Amino acid sequence: MHDLIIRNARVVDGSGAPAFSADVAVRGGRIAEVGKVAGAARETVDADGLTVMPGIVDVHTHYDAQLTWDRTLSPSPSLGVTTAVVGNCGFGIAPCPAAQRETVVKNLSVVEGMDLDALLTGTRWEFESFAEYLAQLRRVGPYANVAVLAGHSTIRSAVMGEEASTRAQPTADELARMQALVREALEAGAIGFASSFSPNHAGFGGRPMPSTIAGEQELLALAQPLKKTNRGIFVMATGSRATPEFMESLAAATGRPAFMVTVLAMYNDAAPEAAMDYYRRCEQAHARGHEVYIHANCHPLSFDFTLKEPYLMYSHDAFDRVKAARPEALAAIYADPAFRKRFRENLAHPKPGILFYGDWSKLELDERPVSELAQAAGRDPLDWFFDQPLDAQFIGKLFQNHDAGVAPLLRHPAGVIALSDAGAHIIFMCDAGFGLYFLQHWVRETGAFTLEEAVRRLTADPAAKYRIPDRGRIAPGACADLLLIDPDAVGLSPLERVRDLPGGGARIIRSPRGVHGVWVNGVQVHDGRDYRALERGPGDVLTRFNV
Repeated sequence: MHDLIIRNARVVDGSGAPAFSADVAVRGGRIAEVGKVAGAARETVDADGLTVMPGIVDVHTHYDAQLTWDRTLSPSPSLGVTTAVVGNCGFGIAPCPAAQRETVVKNLSVVEGMDLDALLTGTRWEFESFAEYLAQLRRVGPYANVAVLAGHSTIRSAVMGEEASTRAQPTADELARMQALVREALEAGAIGFASSFSPNHAGFGGRPMPSTIAGEQELLALAQPLKKTNRGIFVMATGSRATPEFMESLAAATGRPAFMVTVLAMYNDAAPEAAMDYYRRCEQAHARGHEVYIHANCHPLSFDFTLKEPYLMYSHDAFDRVKAARPEALAAIYADPAFRKRFRENLAHPKPGILFYGDWSKLELDERPVSELAQAAGRDPLDWFFDQPLDAQFIGKLFQNHDAGVAPLLRHPAGVIALSDAGAHIIFMCDAGFGLYFLQHWVRETGAFTLEEAVRRLTADPAAKYRIPDRGRIAPGACADLLLIDPDAVGLSPLERVRDLPGGGARIIRSPRGVHGVWVNGVQVHDGRDYRALERGPGDVLTRFNV
């Protein structure tokens, strides 16, 4: 007898092949049959013509801390995600000696826009080593499958302590210890190694995140275990330092796939050809036999922020004073003519890799552009902006905001649909539903993708590029990660602010539309309205990957 049969479904199997009508049977957590299935099952779902597809594979999340108190990985499984990769940008929480715990979560609270009280209150520290962290996740029993990246900043902090954010050059002994921790993580089951050179990545008190001050030789040394173990992928928030050519050199040195995360590869009206140039350079690397990919964001990239934490401007050196200041000193800094003069100079001579180039029409307050609000007040927009209350809620709509420019990037084979940042920036945004948005906007609303190709790009394609076996396909023998949708209704609710974090902290979430069920390894975790009450989730902690 089968455990589950989904009958009368329209099957989009993740391969890109045309959809077809069939039943899907599950036994022991895997797909047993696809076709006309005879016999009974412990659970039967009549799809009545709805579409069943593989669960979405999200390779860019930050649930590292949340997983220790929330096995559901809310809100991702409700939004169709059945596999999540955590530890991105090198900002995980393992390995972590007890003495570094507070430092690690304080940095996370700033660099990834998380509620500090929730992190301090909620994070369950039942580990110090990477292997012990994976063991804790197995005890938790996540609702989705989870793969964990070993993180450069985390490992640097574990070895160098407080100096990880202030001392660029490790000693030879420290470098050897860091390299050993990367190797231990890979041997324990890490999916790969992650780092960041991004100038936008600052931690608590304005300190740079540890990896951002590291040299290229350190990074290359820490990537060597990928070659020695012949396993794992490398992913990096590159900034302007790690060009496609640098990433290719790392892919060549390790023999492993390399993935870039950078705003320089996102469509920007100020430089409309720049992003495609990055994709072409990665394509050229492929032609030379080296896998270099780009995390392609299908959402318009928006930033909610206040002048208390204007993190999208931190890469301008005028904000060095802001990052290091106490909250009560911010108003005086913003009012200082010398600060404003320096920021104008920054905008007149922008550095590569910054987020805000000085187009005030891209920043909004109460759904009106700052440029328009300043003009109505008869003011210069920069002066008007810095005269606003510190808690005024702005939205920056800076990248991926022009469909005609974004569509070619999303179609490019050097891209992998990703960058939800799920679990992070939850004070400001929620892009955890990127997959449902892709189906809604890029399939139904714009017709830029067929449903079959969109499903492939959300499921089998990231699984293959990240070397995740048996996921992303509906085929006999594959893991039974399934998403049942109505393609004519699938999408997302508006943003909703809730207070459900440890300590009563607030976050922004979205709810699914047109979703009728989510199954992980054959067990339903969400019915389209609510999570199923399970003593432990059916998700696997993934530790075995394809070469």
